Amino acid sequence: MSHVEGKAQELSCAGFAMDISSVDQQRPLPVAAQQPVPAEELAQRQQLIQAVREVNRSEMLGENNELTFSFDRTTRKAIVRVIDRKTKDVVFQIPPDYVLRMAQELRRNS
Repeated sequence: MSHVEGKAQELSCAGFAMDISSVDQQRPLPVAAQQPVPAEELAQRQQLIQAVREVNRSEMLGENNELTFSFDRTTRKAIVRVIDRKTKDVVFQIPPDYVLRMAQELRRNS
């Protein structure tokens, strides 16, 4: 949510506030070029989503756990997690965080 107080602007979220008055609001933000996704890849994504839903419905990972897939933008690696539905804590993750950090460091140093 943003609001104007005089000329200063503030962006606040979850109790944190950031002064954005120095941001050039007249210049348009660059839009990332989106490549069309091939039909085969879309079909694979749909199959993956359906498989994850089936695993979560079956409660194979426990009554309170769910399987999630995500993509780490920094390392460009797929991440598989088992999440506790109640606490949202990560029960298990592949690859572990330390491996993602190592990959990021290797990328920086090469």
